[in-house]
Amino acid sequence: MENVVIEFKNVTKMYKLYKNDKQRFLSIFSKRVPYKEKKAANDVSFQIRKGEAVALFGKNGAGKSTVLKMITGVAYPTEGEITVEGRVSALLELTSGFDPELSGRENIYLKGQLCGLKDDEIRELENEIVEFAEIGEYIDQPVRTYSSGMKARLGFAVNVNIRPEILIVDEALSVGDRAFRDKCLQKVNHIVEKDNVTLLFVTHATETARKFCKRGIVMKNGKVIYDADIDSAIECYNSSISKKKKNKA
Repeated sequence: MENVVIEFKNVTKMYKLYKNDKQRFLSIFSKRVPYKEKKAANDVSFQIRKGEAVALFGKNGAGKSTVLKMITGVAYPTEGEITVEGRVSALLELTSGFDPELSGRENIYLKGQLCGLKDDEIRELENEIVEFAEIGEYIDQPVRTYSSGMKARLGFAVNVNIRPEILIVDEALSVGDRAFRDKCLQKVNHIVEKDNVTLLFVTHATETARKFCKRGIVMKNGKVIYDADIDSAIECYNSSISKKKKNKA
């Protein structure tokens, strides 16, 4: 279909669960080692078009992270077909890909190269990234000397400024203090509205999702159970949480 940049067709992801690490190791050499099968994603189908901002809701264990891993190529489906068109920037593990022995500035080039940018492209973005991260003179110090907050700031600054075509955000907007969080929110809002970037926003914060997204997908037990406008999706998600609390009571 025209302008579809992310498409899942009947995607299932199966994991093998072993009793312990020893059995997991032995399974490399023998198919007789017992295991349980877990469908982290179960016959998932959806489409996201260019420029759409979509929230992905679901309780822990619903399958959201598995979907993100398959979109970013960290994991692959057991069954089904996945199509992703465009440069993906994922605000998941913000500090992944950093070399602790390199300076922050050197890591900007490292992460840019990992995202498929050429050095001259990274050079054009360098000052913008440094300014956004707000870590001052530490930018030329080894990343191993950074606090966790400083590393997260730099990671966010790199990922959000490399001109992605698809931006995936997984609870990464809680970086830093209130002022920096607001700055992050404004940046995401800007690139979604002005640059026609496709946004997949995975969160439990429904009101934050409402600020960015017009559509919501709700997952439960590895399945997509609802896909509609953001207000209806939030209502469905909140209802599923309320039912769980009532059942516990």
